[in-house]
Amino acid sequence: MQMKNFMIDESLKELTKHHTVVMPIACYETTINQNIHGYIPLHWHDEIQFVLVVKGEATIQVNEDSIVVREGEGLFINSGCLHMAQEKDQSGCVYICLNISPHFVLPQELYTSYVKPYIQATNLPYLFLDPNKNWGKNILNAIFEMNHCIGQKSPYFETDITMQLLSIWKNLIVNGFQLEYVQTEMVKSQRMKQMLSWIHQHYAEKILLEDIARAGQLSHSECCRYFKRFLKCTPINYVMDYRIQKSLYLLQQNDSNVTEVAYQVGFNSTSYFIRKFRDSMNMTPLAYKKYKTHTD
Repeated sequence: MQMKNFMIDESLKELTKHHTVVMPIACYETTINQNIHGYIPLHWHDEIQFVLVVKGEATIQVNEDSIVVREGEGLFINSGCLHMAQEKDQSGCVYICLNISPHFVLPQELYTSYVKPYIQATNLPYLFLDPNKNWGKNILNAIFEMNHCIGQKSPYFETDITMQLLSIWKNLIVNGFQLEYVQTEMVKSQRMKQMLSWIHQHYAEKILLEDIARAGQLSHSECCRYFKRFLKCTPINYVMDYRIQKSLYLLQQNDSNVTEVAYQVGFNSTSYFIRKFRDSMNMTPLAYKKYKTHTD
């Protein structure tokens, strides 16, 4: 089984190019446990995203909220929102992922009135797509059809995709959302991204709580509250988890050894790295390395 690496930059922005040859759209199926981490790590992107679960169940976190999405259900994730996904109860979750540039949703003449207000609203980081509601069912059916069109590439499939996209967006906006624009929420999101970006740039170095707080222009206590709200963990625990994540790829390299990997990802003790790795992965780094060698 091929393990897929999920590429993000230091600011957690996803590096995947979400487009076909001629359209700023990407639609593909994702099996969560085939990712190198075993889950889809925290990230964000400028594109809006629609998810349709076709097998199993997923727990998807968007900003500070966690949403369980079951087979046949879906989720809209707004532009710029931090999100991650894990399969629930080892269900072998597979979902269709549709990413779209906001500027492609409608013609430019309509963008300002019918798209921009929605992607800038602070009370719409995500929207659950319920197949038991007509508008939700319409969106989910359109996602399925778009995935089919892109896969088949039948004649004029680009026009079929465009028609389905118009249907998706109309069904989303006709439901009468009372949009809000709270400046403090925008600032909180930006500060969280700044702190995560700083960690991702400096994870191999010695990191103190005051360093992380300074990156977000926050006090120590406020920094801890941000991490508890968004990630349900402390800042230092997040650093530890991120170092373990970064070690997974390095351990799979043929010429790597556990001690070198430990120091490369910021641990100053091999034994401490082994202990924290075992706590996270339920096996030692060496056992993981041997396991990956035999399964790849």
